[in-house]
Amino acid sequence: MSDRGDLDAAAAGLARQHPVFISVMEEAGPPDLRRGRPRRTHFEELARAVCYQQLAGPAARTIHGRFVAIFDGRPTPETVLATPVDRLRAAGLSGAKTASIRDLADKILSGEVRLTRVGRLSDDEIVEQLTRVRGIGRWTAEMFLMFQLGRLDVWPVDDLGVRKGYAEIYGLAALPAPKELEVLGEAYRPYRSIAAWYCWRAVSPLVPRVK
Repeated sequence: MSDRGDLDAAAAGLARQHPVFISVMEEAGPPDLRRGRPRRTHFEELARAVCYQQLAGPAARTIHGRFVAIFDGRPTPETVLATPVDRLRAAGLSGAKTASIRDLADKILSGEVRLTRVGRLSDDEIVEQLTRVRGIGRWTAEMFLMFQLGRLDVWPVDDLGVRKGYAEIYGLAALPAPKELEVLGEAYRPYRSIAAWYCWRAVSPLVPRVK
């Protein structure tokens, strides 16, 4: 997890290399990959991400709250798999989300997804492991890298907010396509997470919404 000094140094490096970001930096302030969220275990954070998929904030918060209440606020892979599916569904989880969270729990316990030593893995290795789980795609894995692990060089090119923010910062008439943005982002290494964060802030202080 990156600390405040790491974030400040990354932002300063980005500003030196790409002064076009300075105006949004001055308006948005220092980057904050934690965004004031409570600290959760890696499993809890990924289960939360699944609960939030394709839902507006209030509905997602309600369902997630009901889900964690089943486990007195601390779900674990073991307790999730020991809980009847009907009880999980009663919290408001769809069949697909229930299957996704259970698949995550199963893969963690089997060792196919290794969250206990995730800090030793590269970004690409983490994405590869997480996307083995039913219902977890690359975007969710990238948000986990940025906001749970504090990785500084993640570039989520499929995120609409990043694409909009990039176009806003550079005064483009059209949004760059993901493949185009992938190439453009190479210039921001090793601070691509910080560039993405300021792209989001350029268009809205509230995005990305963690799903």
